[in-house]
Amino acid sequence: MNYSSLPKIDLHCHLDGSVRPQTIIDLANEQNISIPSQDINEITSLMIAPETCQNLEEYLMRFDLPLSVMQTQAGIERISFELFEDAAKENVKYFEVRFGPQLHQLQGLSFNQIIGSVVKGMQRAEAKYDIKGNYILSILRTFPKDNIRDVIDAGAPYLNKGVVAFDLAGAELAGFCSEFIPYVDYAIEKGYRITIHAGEQGVGQNVFDAVSMLKAERVGHGIHITGHQGAYDLVKQQNIGLETCPSSNIQTKAVDKLSEHPLKAFYEDALPITINTDNRTVSNTTMTDEVRKVMQEFSLSREDYFNIYKISIEQAFASDEVKQHLMSFAD
Repeated sequence: MNYSSLPKIDLHCHLDGSVRPQTIIDLANEQNISIPSQDINEITSLMIAPETCQNLEEYLMRFDLPLSVMQTQAGIERISFELFEDAAKENVKYFEVRFGPQLHQLQGLSFNQIIGSVVKGMQRAEAKYDIKGNYILSILRTFPKDNIRDVIDAGAPYLNKGVVAFDLAGAELAGFCSEFIPYVDYAIEKGYRITIHAGEQGVGQNVFDAVSMLKAERVGHGIHITGHQGAYDLVKQQNIGLETCPSSNIQTKAVDKLSEHPLKAFYEDALPITINTDNRTVSNTTMTDEVRKVMQEFSLSREDYFNIYKISIEQAFASDEVKQHLMSFAD
């Protein structure tokens, strides 16, 4: 099967984990930022996480270098454009990218400037390639909470014009959901859709809480519902999309190896699973790679693939018009 020619949908990908290494070098030179090397191979090796990290924290260290050059409007816009360009070139037809506006204020950019820059880069790629996209605003769970409403307010004018959803990301502590109820309620009131990172690091209860307390429509990763019957049943009953990211889950030790990933068991039990990249650079992957690995490991057929593709359409935070367009690629 020609995996590169399959139409693809990626619903879970982080902007700062998907930057071209050459772009880091270019932007650092433009912005007079000192980086550890000018050698593309050395920079690449600093950006890719080990095949297996000690933990999620070690994986997350790989974001420091890209973020250093993502503090200007031009830098952010370029990286956004290039990510959508890279995805379009491997036949991703619809792409939801998430990023944390709070991470881009080191040189004084406003949230409006930051969000405007990612949307502008995406729209430039949409105009040039056969790809549609949207942005998801991620709040860092470990950050102070005093500016969360400011992020939500700044994104509101872009709703359904490039921004669609609100997310909580970063290190996952047990029981985090209760602290964020007022902020998620505020986002819902403004018109945001909700996806929450939960159940990546072994805590199935977090998935249950994300759905029941935070009204999550999708869950980032969610694989540890395997150890929590209540969360599993809730995901199934409410048709909560599971944004699985196979390569990333192995790197962060969420699972030991691909054969142990619950993705196929979820699929066979009719849970709404999707296949995604998480971080194209940090995980050294593409959507083509993720699809190939999953289909080969779990002996999925072309029909299975298009079933998952259709689940991704159903779970996407896209307009009805875009969903109809995406269905035109489904066999």
